[in-house]
Amino acid sequence: MGMGEMAKTFEDLVVWQKAHALVLEVYRTTARFPKEEIFGLTSQLRRAAVSIPSNIVEGFNRHGKADKLKFYNYSEASIEETRYQLMLAHDLKFADTINLQEACKEVMRILTSYIRSMKTA
Repeated sequence: MGMGEMAKTFEDLVVWQKAHALVLEVYRTTARFPKEEIFGLTSQLRRAAVSIPSNIVEGFNRHGKADKLKFYNYSEASIEETRYQLMLAHDLKFADTINLQEACKEVMRILTSYIRSMKTA
């Protein structure tokens, strides 16, 4: 099911499902980061990742189109923040995050497509 009017709850949204799966994997991956990063990149990355599905939920529950779009835009920004932090973690050799970076791109593609369809609806 896409992100259209057919979705009764945010759990029905494919983009939320993918974003939630991304968060779970970010938590699993960051659990293996160096312990001294717990208040650094581990915390930053988890916060940015959690913000992705959280803003999708917030937008889904708003009524006006402009209000919905504002939160979906916040989610897009969080995706890019997460993707950068995953690149950084990879370059610092904390973990192989290539698959997670690809997952970010997939969530972005789905969300961007939905935003485009909302704007033309």
